[in-house]
Amino acid sequence: MTAEAVLLVGHGGVPKDAPRELVTELKQLEKARRGTAEPPSAREVELDRTLREWPRNERNDPYRAGLLRAAEALGARVAPVEVGVAFNEFCAPSIQDAIDRFVAHGVKRVRVISVMVTPGGNHSEIDIPEELAAARTRHPGISIDYLWPVDLDLLADFFARLLEQPSGDGSNPGS
Repeated sequence: MTAEAVLLVGHGGVPKDAPRELVTELKQLEKARRGTAEPPSAREVELDRTLREWPRNERNDPYRAGLLRAAEALGARVAPVEVGVAFNEFCAPSIQDAIDRFVAHGVKRVRVISVMVTPGGNHSEIDIPEELAAARTRHPGISIDYLWPVDLDLLADFFARLLEQPSGDGSNPGS
């Protein structure tokens, strides 16, 4: 592994075959704790782990599969830099776990990119920076850079390139 890595962070989705009552219970526990200084309860931690570690495949979690394909495509463009993925919620690995894995393999600099690119989202503006602050505390010798917010002109250029594509019907999500 190289001394530098890129971490793509996605939202994370609930697998289609996971029991909805688990998600409901987790969200209720998170909501009750929000705004307090209390750490997550043992039950909240258990539910989070259960959902994050739920067996995944392309059919029950197409979002995860898509982010993995995007990371693979990015990896081909930035090699030899290692590219990994992490998820804000519902899916493993968490941001903490992904950074811990990089550090364990000798990475000294992690550049973090959220695929949630527009301003105004709690995950990109609050959750991810909090997770990265915790990771910096745990790994003080590691440079962790958050490449957000995305320059809106750069984003507009990306959207303009999408408009140049021959099909906009979603029939070719893999390329």
